[in-house]
Amino acid sequence: MKVVIAGGSGFLGNPLAWAWAEEGHDIRVLTRSLAPGQAQHESGTGKPGITRVGWAPDGTAGPLAQELDGASLVVNLAGESVADGRWSAARKQALRDSRLNATRSIVTALAGTPRPPATFISGSAVGYYGDRGSEALTEDSTPGTDFLAGLCVDWEAEALRAAGTVRRIVLLRTGLVLEKAGGVLGKMILPFRLFAGGPMGSGRQYMPWIHRHDWVEMVRWINDTPSLCGPVNATAPHPVTNSEFAHALGRALRRPALVPAPRFAMSIVLGEMAGAVLAGQRAIPARAQAAGYHFRYPEIDIAFRGIFGD
Repeated sequence: MKVVIAGGSGFLGNPLAWAWAEEGHDIRVLTRSLAPGQAQHESGTGKPGITRVGWAPDGTAGPLAQELDGASLVVNLAGESVADGRWSAARKQALRDSRLNATRSIVTALAGTPRPPATFISGSAVGYYGDRGSEALTEDSTPGTDFLAGLCVDWEAEALRAAGTVRRIVLLRTGLVLEKAGGVLGKMILPFRLFAGGPMGSGRQYMPWIHRHDWVEMVRWINDTPSLCGPVNATAPHPVTNSEFAHALGRALRRPALVPAPRFAMSIVLGEMAGAVLAGQRAIPARAQAAGYHFRYPEIDIAFRGIFGD
């Protein structure tokens, strides 16, 4: 199977690429570090293994169509991290451009591909739902109205433009992905190790999370489950409040979770981004559960035992 992954060098894309490569699949990872169209096979991955291919995610197809030709699957995870830096006007525009232009490039290239893939899995996020308190949110729930929700709505709309080209489009609404190295958890561990961890804001906001192993396996399972299309919440079946999350992390690290980060202090440090950090989405993976996905880490304490050991 030939798989093309945009964003395949990152926290999520890299383990996904390796999971398929180790099974002998032909994995093409799109990268901006090479000139568009230039290819470089990664040493040590064998054949077919992982090949890095240059592209320019600027909204145009460039030479990308020939790389997509004959692929079974395209996975789009491209986009700058929302957690890197305060949300100035320029930063917010960069977050939009990095997602919308990359998706537009892929969709445009797909339209010019002689043999397009059957499946296109395009990234999105649970931020689509906005701040919804304790409301249970499934894939049928309406979008929110804040910046992240608007970004996700537009991001998904770009992906859906491929509907006339590929047979199946999946919009992957990912929650907070947990693993010790990298991601949101990597940034949260230090205060707890210094005995300064605790809930953020009121602590009552829900945190839709998923272990990285389950995220990788869910994407692979989605590819093998042709009945699934449209939005899919990539979250664990048991979301927890921020307070519950903090106390579970404290238990896993054998540290207290008693030092709260008040809203006003977070607003001073993070600016507008604090609103996104303090927003809550009680997102439920209704479609994955209905289609039979089995979570290895369905509960937060189980996930932390898997990450940190007993």
